[in-house]
Amino acid sequence: MSEQICQSCAMPMAVAEDFGTNIDGSKNEEYCQYCFKAGSFTFPDITFEQFRDKMIGMADMMEITKEEATEMADRVLPTLKRWKKA
Repeated sequence: MSEQICQSCAMPMAVAEDFGTNIDGSKNEEYCQYCFKAGSFTFPDITFEQFRDKMIGMADMMEITKEEATEMADRVLPTLKRWKKA
């Protein structure tokens, strides 16, 4: 079974704690715990550009350079369900 990734931020979701939750408390299969809680996005009004900048700003936490984070954000985020229409 391949590892799932969050369809908002691309975080790998391997264990139950990684997954977000639906309004009824059940596991959400598409979004991680940081992006989706209790049936709603944790940043509901964020634009694609703002979210992209937020992901690039997390380069240090991801232990990659800002340039690598920018390339990854530009390559991956537009392919994810949340941002495909953005």
